[in-house]
Amino acid sequence: LIELMIVVAIVAMISAFAYPSYTEDVVNTKRTAATTTLLQISDRQQQFFMDNKSFANDLTTLGYPANPLWVADDGRTVVAGDMDAVYIFGLVNVTPTEYLAFAVPVGQQQIRDTKCGALTLNQASNRQAFGSDPDDCW
Repeated sequence: LIELMIVVAIVAMISAFAYPSYTEDVVNTKRTAATTTLLQISDRQQQFFMDNKSFANDLTTLGYPANPLWVADDGRTVVAGDMDAVYIFGLVNVTPTEYLAFAVPVGQQQIRDTKCGALTLNQASNRQAFGSDPDDCW
């Protein structure tokens, strides 16, 4: 019985150290879906600009199914309010020569990712995060 209690105590200590690291990795993986989608939006904006000499005003013009766009952690598009959604994407401050694409975390991602929070990317590839520690978000 003592040996079993020692094993349980060891497993509990390992879990206490491993779980926070695991949850941080999950948050980082979901953030990767956001940065990837922002880069794809930027690519589509650049192509749209080359074809039309101005940037698109919303995501549907770029071929996305909705504006704003809701995305799950695996990068697939979901409907607004879906429980699998981790980020909402959109465009703001759009002019013929400038745009700002944003990704705002929703649901559990919003609660867990206070380090980075919302992410933005503009036409000049300037990347920004609006969390408590935004230095290592991209």
